Amino acid sequence: MPLAKKADFFSAEDYLEWEKGNEIKHEYLDGEVYPMDSAKDAHVTVAGNISVLLKNHLRGGPCRVYMAGMKVRVEAANQLFYPDVLVTCDPADRSADYFKSHPALIVEVLSESTSAYDRGKKFEFYRQLDSLREYVLVDPDRFSVDCFRRDATGHWVLYPFGAGETVELAGVDLRAPIEAFYEDVTFPEKPARRG
Repeated sequence: MPLAKKADFFSAEDYLEWEKGNEIKHEYLDGEVYPMDSAKDAHVTVAGNISVLLKNHLRGGPCRVYMAGMKVRVEAANQLFYPDVLVTCDPADRSADYFKSHPALIVEVLSESTSAYDRGKKFEFYRQLDSLREYVLVDPDRFSVDCFRRDATGHWVLYPFGAGETVELAGVDLRAPIEAFYEDVTFPEKPARRG
């Protein structure tokens, strides 16, 4: 969830121009901008692993993979977000330099401050993207990947994956062991049980 907002009101076009010169990234929510939190090592490592898996899998095809610095525009809700990873296969997105409007897949790596927002309101906004087929939430602190997939009737169905399982991202035809998502990640130690 956004933590602090900037006082100025922006149009989406003003925001896009203003954001080009910022060192700190901001998300745009219907006229207001919110600075993004910095990410932990595990968060960045998981996002990088997923980006590499997708890039290697999709190489040579019509789809492109973007990580962290590319925005997704949800025009119907007047929102611009920085997902951790996105894939677009739509030719219309090739000419857009600063944002993509037709993602097929969006991946968000969760954090304590954004988990509820990513699962709730942000997903509500993302569902307004007609092109979106899968929305993936990854917990960087344990083997847990939740893939929300749009079915043939337009409903979103949850496919959860845990330790030892193969994650399937059907929209981009990728199957990978969940451990590949977490390569080089050290999970936090659990407190010892008493008694």
